[in-house]
Amino acid sequence: MNYQWYPGHMTKARRMMEENIKLIDLVIELVDARIPASSRNPDIDALGRNKSRLILLNKSDLADERAGKLWKEYFQGQGMYVLEVNSQSGSGMKAIHGLVQEACREKIERDRRRGILNRPVRAMVVGIPNVGKSTFINSFAGKACTKTGNKPGVTKGKQWIRLNKSLELLDTPGILWPKFESQEVGLKLALIGSMNDHVIQVEEMAEDLIKMLREGYGGALAKRYGVEEDREAFELLRDIARKRGCLLKGEELDTEKAAALLLDDFRSGRLGRITLELPQTDNA
Repeated sequence: MNYQWYPGHMTKARRMMEENIKLIDLVIELVDARIPASSRNPDIDALGRNKSRLILLNKSDLADERAGKLWKEYFQGQGMYVLEVNSQSGSGMKAIHGLVQEACREKIERDRRRGILNRPVRAMVVGIPNVGKSTFINSFAGKACTKTGNKPGVTKGKQWIRLNKSLELLDTPGILWPKFESQEVGLKLALIGSMNDHVIQVEEMAEDLIKMLREGYGGALAKRYGVEEDREAFELLRDIARKRGCLLKGEELDTEKAAALLLDDFRSGRLGRITLELPQTDNA
């Protein structure tokens, strides 16, 4: 299956970000803590060149804790400021203001020397679709100032949000990139919900997820569904359908429904805290 999704509004959004980057002091990039490499748009590094950088490992409550520490060290080694956060619950959010000031210390000092006082840091918030940017901004601001949704593409245009005297945020639409460097990247993005599920074959994606879970988190499927894991992926999907009563008319197994159930369980964390890639096996 070919994983690719790049609707027209993403081209427009990318152009808008390029036009506004000159106004920006700091790029705050949200990535999904379960796939920190694959959920980074490679265009952002070019866009944010010569800007201070803050990486937020969002949805960290769904990710493997040990893997989270490895990713934090990895990004810090690249000269970026890093925080593990859960914008839904607010975990880790209090540390962001201090880190923003630290990341922009040179800019603040430079302004002071020039006699420019109280000019707020301007930060552009970027990330792929459905990574949680709007939820992050609302949580950070302490009020509902952006639209949110659990499907990709809710934010359509740019929005400036003034948080306080020292910080302004520019919210941007979630954008992917025109061609994924590997289909493994595309698969991982589809698994976390960053593509429209209507353009994806759910059963095929579920089979791929089963293979990945057996390799990295053996026992997770057995624990959740009471199935034997040493079977072909599609047979295992059939077993999940049987165990969960996913049936069509005539008692035929509904593997499409079972696949959707499996994906929902993964995305919501009901299969446990899972990270699908580590820095040393970075494919993005």
